[in-house]
Amino acid sequence: MSDAVTRVTVEIAGNEISLETGKLAKQATGAVVVRAGDTMVLCTATIGNQRDMDFLPLTVDVEERMYAAGKIPGSFFKREGRAGEKATLTARMIDRPIRPLFPKGWRRDTHLVAMPLSVDHVNPYDILAINGISAALQLTGAPVAAAVGAVRMGKIDGNFVVNPSEEDLLDNTDLDLIVAGTAEGITMVEAGANEIPEAEILDALDIAHEAIKKLCAAQAELRSRAGKPTIEFTAPTISDELYASVKASHEAALDAATQVEDKLERQEQTDAVKAAIVEQYAGDPEAEGYAEKAAEAQRAADKLEKGLIRERIAVKKIRPDGRGSEEIRQIDIEVSVTPRTHGSALFTRGQTQVLSSVALGTTREEMRLDTLGLETAKRYFHHYNFPPFSVGEAGRLMGPKRRDIGHGALAERALVPMIPSQEDFPYTIRVVSDTLESNGSSSMASVCGSSLSLMDAGVPLKKPVAGIAMGLIKEGDDYIVLTDIAGVEDHLGDMDFKVAGTREGITALQMDIKITGVSFEIMRDALAQARAARHFILDKMQAVIDAPRGELSKYAPGISTIKIDPEKIGLLIGKGGETIRSLQEEFESQIDVNDEGQVLVYAANRELGDALIDRIRSMTKEVEIGDEFTGKVVKTTTFGAFIELAKGTDGLLHISNVAPGRRIATVEEVLNKGDELVVRVVEVDRERGRIGLRLSHDPEIAGKTVQELAALGSGTEGGGGGGRERAPRDRAPRERDRDRDRGRDRGRGHVRDSDPDRD
Repeated sequence: MSDAVTRVTVEIAGNEISLETGKLAKQATGAVVVRAGDTMVLCTATIGNQRDMDFLPLTVDVEERMYAAGKIPGSFFKREGRAGEKATLTARMIDRPIRPLFPKGWRRDTHLVAMPLSVDHVNPYDILAINGISAALQLTGAPVAAAVGAVRMGKIDGNFVVNPSEEDLLDNTDLDLIVAGTAEGITMVEAGANEIPEAEILDALDIAHEAIKKLCAAQAELRSRAGKPTIEFTAPTISDELYASVKASHEAALDAATQVEDKLERQEQTDAVKAAIVEQYAGDPEAEGYAEKAAEAQRAADKLEKGLIRERIAVKKIRPDGRGSEEIRQIDIEVSVTPRTHGSALFTRGQTQVLSSVALGTTREEMRLDTLGLETAKRYFHHYNFPPFSVGEAGRLMGPKRRDIGHGALAERALVPMIPSQEDFPYTIRVVSDTLESNGSSSMASVCGSSLSLMDAGVPLKKPVAGIAMGLIKEGDDYIVLTDIAGVEDHLGDMDFKVAGTREGITALQMDIKITGVSFEIMRDALAQARAARHFILDKMQAVIDAPRGELSKYAPGISTIKIDPEKIGLLIGKGGETIRSLQEEFESQIDVNDEGQVLVYAANRELGDALIDRIRSMTKEVEIGDEFTGKVVKTTTFGAFIELAKGTDGLLHISNVAPGRRIATVEEVLNKGDELVVRVVEVDRERGRIGLRLSHDPEIAGKTVQELAALGSGTEGGGGGGRERAPRDRAPRERDRDRDRGRDRGRGHVRDSDPDRD
């Protein structure tokens, strides 16, 4: 085995990307280490045995290793498990531009694996993985049509940037556009954007393709220096005689079957015609060579179906369901469908139907991310489900598949720019889109349904978002762009181009091409048609609900906020978190407080939340003359009773004021420790830590102004505090800070818990 190492480099936007083979994983059919900065990804391509199946046996895996970023996995077992969302999405981005390049009839097991070995948090590994996998595949000798290059485009300070840093992607860019393609054209696009106009997207794609050409050239150089000979491969054929016979005998029947408008009925009739073709031309099932004849007859039937539908669309301008090229299927919208969810919407477009539901939670319920990236949590996330019954199939429900994760991420990306900030809307937001019926474009239906359900939930969405899927039929130099493609148009067409956004611009893109590339003229036409369709759908949505509801669902957790003096945080938290825990239990609520004194209260209902806010306000506010409190007797003395106004703050009710209108010998004649009573403040001496009180029902203070109360309280025994004993001072700063820190450590989550000792 040769130990020769071959390395090629290419400069992209001033940064060097290297492709190296011959050092690692030498038993794989092809192996490449791709590197930029200190990010390294091992990419392997292994060609296995011939399989007896009727589909391409291609598998793409991304194996994240947490050591690559110097991390230990957060699971109980402290090792990596099933692929996370980021790895799954990266695997899909590798698969989508490469799969169409394999020749029809390729039936050898093909396994592509990308494994990040080092991550520097400057150069994201996903772009490198796409290039590295393509380079590894080029080395195997597999008869793929072309090499695939990939770059990421960002927009920072108004300028396009090729392969921006991970930090810029997280904080500074209005565009995250991943573009893959061959030297001939673009084949895959994946993007999230902040209302970027269509013209700017085209400019970014143009810049990206110039860099892609350089990456494809580097892969070609590596293949010429270290690649294996091309694997001999003979594609399955259809004899001209057989195809002519099938066309003559069954064209009319297949043409009629493929024009049935209802999806399931069309499939049933089309399958029946194809079965008749196989039965007629394959001969006796018991005869020798039947399997080969049946397979060829099936290929002839599939070719005839594809040819009929594509010709009807491209030449006769007739779509399978009779629509015009820019016509959108009937749209039906209903909101508030499910009574106990916090918001819901049912969006139906033709035979595609999606139910989107919103659940609101506290900030503690945000999604924590244990990944190789810089992002550690997100408070808005979208989940997409595609059960078998949605396409009339009997199957098994085994959790989200790669397609479900990909479609959910696309819908999430479309809505993210319009989600309000945490300061404006301090909730964690989860949206789930369940596909109930599908005939194409369910991911874009989930974008529309999610936008509607968020507004129904009262989430102050900045603007509504709608999505549409575009298709393409290209025959030679002639082409037609289709708006709102159905399933058969996606299956037999050349492009699936999903566009989501507001009236002002694009927020998400996803494009897959089944041919070697599309021209910028085609993409310009597709984006223009998509914009018109998006506005049409937004009009339909606005007719049902034109703005977020003014109130949240009564079943949503109530969130209230109050700002307190940061010096009072320790008072709210209490010793070891005692006070805040007791408040949470008493009011069935959760409390968050930050170092600036911003307090968030999450309550099961509004009444409890309002009551808790009032309690916190009374606990932490500066006591002023005229304030009224419901307090508890905590101590009696010969000269009066100390009343707890708030945790850590007491006032003195002088013995002369315990029983208005009569004299008593002892306080205990009227009051005992633990009694509750309503009092008003008539004296505050902050320098001496002294608070004087009178009973609220005392006729002597009824109706008096703050100035009159202050004058009344400045006396001695007949006044408030009598000057004989001070109300306890608040704790010393050192003790207060100590207890605040204890509360942070021992409270629930990041809640600061609380209750100070009294002096």
